[in-house]
Amino acid sequence: MLCGAGMLIGVAATPAQAAEVSYATECIPPAISGLPPVQGTTKVEITAPAEAKVGDEVEITWKFVQAASKNPDILDLEKDTVQPTGTLKAAGAQTGDIAMQGTRTNPPIPKNSDMKLSDMKGKLKLTAAGEVTLTPDAYNINVNKPISTDTKCSPKETVQKAATIKVTDGGGSSGGTTGGLPTGLPTLPTGLPTLPTDPPTGSSSASPSEGETGGDTGGGSSTGGGDSGGGGGQTEFTGKEVQVPYQCKTPIGDKEATSPVQINAKKNGGSFDLTVQFKKSVMDSPADIPADSVKPSMEVALGGADTGTVHVEGPTNSEPIKSGDPIEIPDLTGTYKPGASGETTLSPGVLTVEALGTTTTCTPTKSEVSLTLDTTEQASGASGGGSGSAGGSAGGSAGGSSSTDGGLAATGSDDNSTLKALGLVAGTAVLLGGAVFTFMPGRRLR
Repeated sequence: MLCGAGMLIGVAATPAQAAEVSYATECIPPAISGLPPVQGTTKVEITAPAEAKVGDEVEITWKFVQAASKNPDILDLEKDTVQPTGTLKAAGAQTGDIAMQGTRTNPPIPKNSDMKLSDMKGKLKLTAAGEVTLTPDAYNINVNKPISTDTKCSPKETVQKAATIKVTDGGGSSGGTTGGLPTGLPTLPTGLPTLPTDPPTGSSSASPSEGETGGDTGGGSSTGGGDSGGGGGQTEFTGKEVQVPYQCKTPIGDKEATSPVQINAKKNGGSFDLTVQFKKSVMDSPADIPADSVKPSMEVALGGADTGTVHVEGPTNSEPIKSGDPIEIPDLTGTYKPGASGETTLSPGVLTVEALGTTTTCTPTKSEVSLTLDTTEQASGASGGGSGSAGGSAGGSAGGSSSTDGGLAATGSDDNSTLKALGLVAGTAVLLGGAVFTFMPGRRLR
C-alpha cells in the first residue's frame, strides 16, 4: 500500500495539461494551383506535462481542433493521404523550435467538407530549470494523391502560449520515503522527417517536333487542296502550324491560352488518317504526375465542301512524370471519312483534357485552318452537303461527328513524334493544381 501511495503521489506531481489556442492563419496553396493565399483560423490543443525535471525528454501533442479551411469542392481526398507537420516554439527557461509530425492517417474527406488532420507529436529535451512555454507556429499539409502537393500555413498574428512546463533542477528531489519517485514521465521518441518543399514551377522551351515531308516524289506539296482525294498521286499531307486561341472551362474557373497546333493527314483508301500535334513545349511538369492520369482528345472541325467534326484522341501518359521533367503527350489520332466531294478544310476544334478525375473543355475563339484536302464522298461519311456533293448523308465518321465549323486552308505530311508539353493549354496546369489543392475556406467555395 505504501509503495502504491508513493506511485500515486509521483504521477500526480506531473499531470498532463491541455490548452486550446486559436489564431489567424494564412495558407499558401501549391504553386501549380495558381490560386491566391487563403485566410482562415486555426484552433489547436497542445498537451504537455505540467512539471518535469532537467534532463527529462518529454512528449508533446498538437491536436487540430479546427483546420484553417475545408477541402474545396474539387476533389474527394482518399483515406490515409493527408499528413501534417509543423513547428512548436519553446521559450522561457530554454528556447528553440520543436519539430512536430502527424501520421498519414485520415478518413476519406469529401469535397467541401472539413479537413481531418491527425494529431502531431514531438519531443523536447529539458536542459534548464524554470518555466518553458509552448506556442504553436507554422505548419504544412501534404497530400500525396493523386500527386504530392504541400499547403504551407503560418500565423498572421501573435499566437498566445498554449502550455507551460515547470522544470525543476534534477539534482535534489529524487530521494525520500514517501512520494520520492521521479517526477518526469519518460516517453518514447518519435521520428521527425520533414516533408518535401513545394514542387517547382516554371517553363521550358522544347524544340517543336519536325514534320516529315512525306508523299510521292511526284505529288508532294506544302499547300493544301492538291491533286489527291480521289485516287493516285499524293498520299501524305502536312498541315500548317496555326496559333489557336482557346477559352477553357476548368473546375476552378475560366482560363485563356493560345497553342500552336498542326493537323496532318495520310490517305487510307477513301478515308484519311489524321494526326493532330501541339507543336511547342509550354512548360515542364510542375509536380509529380502519376501514370494514366492525363488524356487529351479533340473534335477537328470540317469546313468547305464537308461539314461536321472528326474525333481524335491520344492515350494517357504511360509512365509517371517527375516534377521538372517535360510532359510528353502522344499525337492525337483519328480517321476522317469524307461526307462530301470537293475541297474540305480541317481546323483545330474543341479540346477536352481529362486529368485526375476532372475535365477541362477548351473551345477555340477563332477558327484557324491547318489543312485542306480534296475529298470524295464516302458512304456514311462525315456529314455531307455543300457544292459538288451528291447529296450528303447524316451520321458520323469512324472518328465521330457533331457540331459544324470551317475556314480556309494549307497541307502537308504525317508526323508521329510526341510533343513535350503539359500545355495543351495553360488551363491544364491550373487544373492539376486545383484538383489537389486542399486548403480553401468555405466562403471562397460559395
